[in-house]
Amino acid sequence: MPHVLLAGQLHKAGLSLLEARPDVTFETLRPGSPEFPERVKEADAVLLWLEPITEAVLEATPRLKVVARYGVGYDTVDIAACTRRGIPVAVANGSNDLSVAEHAMMLMLAVARRTVEYDAKVRRGEWRQGQMPPMHELAGRTVLVVGYGRIGTRVAKLAQAFGMRVMVHDPAFPTPRIAADGHIPAPDWKAVLPEVDVLTLHCPLHPGTKGLVNAEVFSRMKPSAWLINTARGGVVDEPALIEALKAKKIAAAGLDVLVVEPPQTNHPLFAMENVVLAPHNAATPDECLAKMAKRSAQNILDCFDGKIDPGYLVNPEVLRKNA
Repeated sequence: MPHVLLAGQLHKAGLSLLEARPDVTFETLRPGSPEFPERVKEADAVLLWLEPITEAVLEATPRLKVVARYGVGYDTVDIAACTRRGIPVAVANGSNDLSVAEHAMMLMLAVARRTVEYDAKVRRGEWRQGQMPPMHELAGRTVLVVGYGRIGTRVAKLAQAFGMRVMVHDPAFPTPRIAADGHIPAPDWKAVLPEVDVLTLHCPLHPGTKGLVNAEVFSRMKPSAWLINTARGGVVDEPALIEALKAKKIAAAGLDVLVVEPPQTNHPLFAMENVVLAPHNAATPDECLAKMAKRSAQNILDCFDGKIDPGYLVNPEVLRKNA
């Protein structure tokens, strides 16, 4: 009987799918549980949050038939090693696009309106007292969307609805498609940085994007520009970001992700009033958790049943290999 290891609490919408299958067993661990390396050895499927699946883990899991992510990122999974073993890696495409796009806009607005600072002033009893941090409108500002997948396309539309001038960069999308969507193609994204007010990141983390936003990028940006990151912390050279903020090479940042999560309590970004931080929770509204849970659980069951949709796989070539 196939056994599923849940590396964290799954929303009831996904649990109900597993519970409805008497031919499948499952167990739930606490997120980051030290029992994970041992329990995964007995699993036919594993549903991950941010736990790593490495070559060493795979060597110790002879029963594993599918790796599923409770989300769409897969930078913690050794895709090449899974592919060599014929193990499909499934993601919950289409389930968190809206939530992450809304979160990106929330960070953008929080930076523009200095929401965190004003909240703190009110709580201190400083109602419109003392120096008032300057606020800004989004309308009329130029935003550069890097990454035009499911999330990036939503962010571009939302930014357009706010009256922003939208530029888009994504090598995977032809410029006519971006232009047809009503946006300005930016095939050479670094060249347009001097005219960008907001740089928002929506690309996956892989060797080609690690440290993509670095000191050179910050040197090209306006001193008044903002960085928004709801992708992965590693897409940004974090020391370079800290230096850019300190040196006023850019004005502010809104970050849902960091390079090391959770960060140390003395992280330099914590002391900066021009930085808005969130704990990598862009995809955790209840509605989003339900959609991701259903999709990820269904991906596992479909793999067991031999009918997984390749559109949900990072490595669909394993289907041909296993046929």
